[in-house]
Amino acid sequence: MRPLHITDTTLRDAHQSLWATRMQMADMLPILPKMDSVGYWSLEVWGGATFDAALRFLDENPWDRLRVIKRHVTKTPLQMLLRGQNLVGYRHYSDDIVRRFVHAAKRNGIDVFRVFDALNDPRNVEVSAEAIKECGGHFEGAISYTVSPVHTLDAYLEYAHVLKDLGADTICIKDMAGMLTPFRTEKMVRALKEEIGLPVHVHCHYIGGMAPMNYLKAAEAGADIVDTAVVALAFGNSQPAVEMIVAALKESQYDSGIDLDLLFEIAEYWESVRERKKLKRGVTSLLHMEVFSHQVPGGMMSNLASQLELQKAEDRLPDVLEEIPRVRAEVGYPPLVTPLSQIVGTQAVINVLTGKRWAVVPREMKDYIRGLYGRPPGPMDVNIVNAVLAGDSPLPPDVRPGSLVTTTYDEVEAEIGELAHSEEDVLMYALFPNEARQYLQAHQEGAEKAVFMMGEEFDSYREEEPVDVNQIRELVKLVEASDVTEVVIEEGDSRVVVRKGGVSAEAPVAVATASGPAPGATPESPESPQVVGAAAQPSERPATWKTVTSPMVGTFYRSPSPGADPFVQVGDSVTEGQTLCILEAMKLMNEIAADEPGIVREIAATDAQPVEYGTVLFYYEPVA
Repeated sequence: MRPLHITDTTLRDAHQSLWATRMQMADMLPILPKMDSVGYWSLEVWGGATFDAALRFLDENPWDRLRVIKRHVTKTPLQMLLRGQNLVGYRHYSDDIVRRFVHAAKRNGIDVFRVFDALNDPRNVEVSAEAIKECGGHFEGAISYTVSPVHTLDAYLEYAHVLKDLGADTICIKDMAGMLTPFRTEKMVRALKEEIGLPVHVHCHYIGGMAPMNYLKAAEAGADIVDTAVVALAFGNSQPAVEMIVAALKESQYDSGIDLDLLFEIAEYWESVRERKKLKRGVTSLLHMEVFSHQVPGGMMSNLASQLELQKAEDRLPDVLEEIPRVRAEVGYPPLVTPLSQIVGTQAVINVLTGKRWAVVPREMKDYIRGLYGRPPGPMDVNIVNAVLAGDSPLPPDVRPGSLVTTTYDEVEAEIGELAHSEEDVLMYALFPNEARQYLQAHQEGAEKAVFMMGEEFDSYREEEPVDVNQIRELVKLVEASDVTEVVIEEGDSRVVVRKGGVSAEAPVAVATASGPAPGATPESPESPQVVGAAAQPSERPATWKTVTSPMVGTFYRSPSPGADPFVQVGDSVTEGQTLCILEAMKLMNEIAADEPGIVREIAATDAQPVEYGTVLFYYEPVA
C-alpha cells in the first residue's frame, strides 16, 4: 500500500477561488475540530489573498485568525501560501521584513510553507527559504506551471534542482490555471521523483475538468500528496472535491484511508454555510474549458470580468482574452499567477479599452520589464522594452531584485508608532500600510469613533470639515456591501442619509466636488479647486483647450505616494509622453501621459478622487 495523502484547501485557496476570500472566522470555528480529525496531510488555512482580504473586507486581524485556528486544530499541520519575496502582498519586501514575517508565521502556527515565485526565479525564493529552515518550518518549493515555448520539462527540472539546493522538503507542482493534462502530469511527476528524489505534491485547479484525472495519473507516477476542497467549495475555479478523490482511490493501493462518512458530515456543514450566505457553487463553463486556448486562470478570469464590469465594457471580454496571450508573449511568457496575472491582464484590458496598444503602461508593468520582479522566462519584444523603458536601464542580471528594497523593520516600527502593540502589528503595517493603519486605529479608538452602526445615526467627528464626496462614495460602497441599512452624516445644520440604493441630502450640505468649489468655500480653502487650478466654467474655456480624460474607472492621484510632490501644476509646460497623474485601478498604478506637448490650464480632479471612464482629468492648451 502506498496511500495518497491529501491537503485540504477549503480554508484558504477554495474560498479565495470561489467566494472572493470572504470566509469569516465565525464560518470556520464550528467545524474545525471535525476537519482536524479527518487525517489530512495538512490544512491550508493562511496566506495568498486571505491576509489582506481579512483587513480590507472582513475587519479581522489575519494574525488573530491564524492563532485561533491553531488553538482549534491540534493534530493537523497548518499550511500557508507564501509568494516568495512578495510574502502575502503584491510587491517585493525587504529581506529584513521577509525573515521576520516567516519567523512570526511559524511562531503563530504555520507548519508548512508553500513558497512560489510567479516567474520561477530562485532569487525571489532564497531569503524566505533560508528563514523557513532557520525557524524549523517545512519548506515546500512550488513550481508555477504554465504552457509556453520556453516552459519545457527540462526548465522545470532545473528549477526543482535549485529548490532542492535551497533546502526544499517537498516539491509542489502548482497548476494555478488548470493547464495540466493527465499525461503531462504523469511525465512531470515521474521525472521529479526520479531526478529530484523529494516527495511531490500536486496542486490543480479544476477549471477545465482535468484535475481528477491528473491526480490519478500523478498517484500512478509516484506523487505523494494532492490538494482538494470540500464539495461545497470545490470545482470551477477551485480544487477537485475531496469526497470524489477519496472515493476514487478506495480499494486501490493509493487508498487515503479517510472516512467518507466524516467527510460528508463536514460537507453538510459547509453546504449550510454556502446556502445561508447565498454563495454560488464552483461550475465549469465553456469559458473555463477554453483555458486550454487562452490560458487564463479561473481567478484571473473572475478579476477580468469584474474589471470590465466596472468599466462598463463587459462585452469586450473576448477581445481581452485575445489580447492577453499577445501581451504575455511580448513580455517573455510569464506564468499567469499573482502578481503577473494582474500585471499582464491589466495591460491587456488597457490596450483594448484605450484602443492604443501600450499607450498607457502601469508602473508595475514598467517595473516588470525593467526586471524588478525577477527574470522573465523568455526574451521580451525589444521594441516594446525600448518604448516602455524610454531610456531607463534594465536591472543588471547579477542584481537580486529583492536586494533593492532596503526598508528595515525598525523604520516601519517607528513609522507606525504607538498604534502597533506587537511585532505582528508592525509586519501587518509593513505589508499593507493603509489597511493596517485603518484597522489598528479603528480597534484602538473603539466605539467612541465608530464610523457607522446598523440602522443608527452618528455624528461625524470631522468637526470643521465639510462632508467630502469621496467619503460619501465610500459609505455607499460599505452600505451596499454590508448588512448596514442606513448611515447618517451630520455637519451642523446639514444632514446626508446614505441608504441602500441611493443618497439623499435633507438639508444643504457642503460637499467638495471636482467640478467646482463647495458652497461657501473661498478660493484659498482646501475644498476649492484653486488647489488644483482655478476652475473655469465650460463657456469660459477657450476653444483651443483640449481634455485628458480617464481611460478607466479608478482613483485619481496627483502623486505616486502620499507626501510626494505633484507631477504637474497649472501653468506647467508638459512634453509628449510626460506623466500627468496616476490612476489606481485593478490593484495597479497606471500612469497617464500627455499625448502631445502643451500647457496645463486646469486640473479638474482632486487628489484621491474616484473617477469614472471618460471623466475629464486635465484641460491643456497644445503648443506647436
